[in-house]
Amino acid sequence: MNATQKRRLIDQLGDAPTFVAAGARLAGDLEAPGPLVMCGWIRGDGRVGGTLHMSVDAQWEGEIHAKAAVIAGRITGRLVIEGKLEIGASAVLRADILAGSIAVAKGAVIEGTVTVSSGEPVVQFEEKRG
Repeated sequence: MNATQKRRLIDQLGDAPTFVAAGARLAGDLEAPGPLVMCGWIRGDGRVGGTLHMSVDAQWEGEIHAKAAVIAGRITGRLVIEGKLEIGASAVLRADILAGSIAVAKGAVIEGTVTVSSGEPVVQFEEKRG
């Protein structure tokens, strides 16, 4: 096992995540004690005790709180991330965002207020992985 620090959150997902599979639809609040891999659709609020990873086809309507997040899908509502937030090129966020640090890929759509609690600037990058 490589003991070096992983640079991208997607590479740090960790063990035993909770999954919302592609095609799954959930209406109601969701709490996950650790990481959450989201490929389906949720309408409701969420609390994620680890990293939230939303795929390109994932959609979430509601208020989301997580330790960290990698977003490639769609969010409508509010997004509160304690640490690092990575927003992929395919992401569409119609949400107010509060995060410790934010990196946004070229092509991402953000409609709403963006607040970085650390005071660091928002980092822009070009996605090189598919």
